[in-house]
Amino acid sequence: MSLRSTPTTHKRTCWRHARLATFASGSPWGWIDDGAVITEGAQFAWVGADAGLPPDLQVDDEVDLHRALVTPGLVDAHTHLVYGGDRAGEFEQRLQGATYEEIARAGGGIRSTVAATRASSDDALFESAARRARILMAEGVTTIEVKSGYGLAEVHEARCLAAARRLAHELPLDVRTTSLAAHALPSEFAGRPDDYIDAAITWLAGQQARGLVDAVDAFCDTIGFTPAQTERLFTEAQRLGLPVKLHAEQLSDQDGAALAARFGALSCDHLEHLSARGIAAMQQAGTVAVLLPGAYYFLRETKLPPVAALREAGVPIAIATDHNPGSSPALSLVLMLNMACTLFRLTPEEAWRGVTVHAARALGLPDRGTLAAGQRADFAVWDAEHPREMAYRFGHNPCRRVVHAGVERTMR
Repeated sequence: MSLRSTPTTHKRTCWRHARLATFASGSPWGWIDDGAVITEGAQFAWVGADAGLPPDLQVDDEVDLHRALVTPGLVDAHTHLVYGGDRAGEFEQRLQGATYEEIARAGGGIRSTVAATRASSDDALFESAARRARILMAEGVTTIEVKSGYGLAEVHEARCLAAARRLAHELPLDVRTTSLAAHALPSEFAGRPDDYIDAAITWLAGQQARGLVDAVDAFCDTIGFTPAQTERLFTEAQRLGLPVKLHAEQLSDQDGAALAARFGALSCDHLEHLSARGIAAMQQAGTVAVLLPGAYYFLRETKLPPVAALREAGVPIAIATDHNPGSSPALSLVLMLNMACTLFRLTPEEAWRGVTVHAARALGLPDRGTLAAGQRADFAVWDAEHPREMAYRFGHNPCRRVVHAGVERTMR
């Protein structure tokens, strides 16, 4: 086998002698025990058994991974990464017996973060979000979704979305931005939720025209917005050609998942109170269920999402950090693997598919999440023999190196 350097438009690299969890086939883990991948530019040109490498292969570089584990780059499909301040004080209040809803109704919760966010400069919002993003990136995350929702006014929502866009420009990271103006009712619209939704609807076209938004989300629940208000927002998103997502059935069953499915939602997220009707609607629409074990743990919830029913219906299940200052201040997607298994009883492979292929699907990104020819060359190399080890252990970072769009990433 010749491994000569050859001039190509895109650098071609062969990464050899690795344990591959490709998630690209119906076999468990898509496992290849002694595998290799060839990257050319930003894509995988070839993936398979090391012994099956083409005999006349010509590459610019060869890397021996010495039997390290390789997985697709991780995808965090639900974060609220851009905000000001923190809510450690509310954490203490909850430990003393206050509920999430009580704190929110007393003016805390999301509204307190809104005040801190509005008071932060553009650079401060970006820098704090970048610090959080780098922590996620160090654990193999190559794509994240970032929601707005802590500005709750046209100018401040746009500032948050712009900070998220800036992350993708200044870090080796793909970022999908989601407009979540329908996150909570700001104080200036107290008692006028319909008027606020009217305002949020008018902001969408401007956000889209400025290239700030990839999708639209809403919080449809007892302390959020009603199904009717959510439907009005989604109707405008649909008119603009923007896909929708939904915070659904977290605190109660509002039939939000079925509503979102009618609009072909990419995902419904949280889902602790999801009904059989909602599951059926999601299955028919191809909507991904994004489960958020960090919020479930942090809020000490007791109502489990209906994992067995989702599994039986064939609804894809993704897992995300839901990083936010109030209900899931988690910055470890690897930890979420363990939580998804211990709290929600997912299998390790289900949890892993939930942070790779299904998470990518939840963002409408079919070009990543697996190791396969033609996919984006996003992958992580781990100090482990099998991915189940990361679902089993917690409290450490076994990520050895990360390749993003075919380029090995160095962290600043």
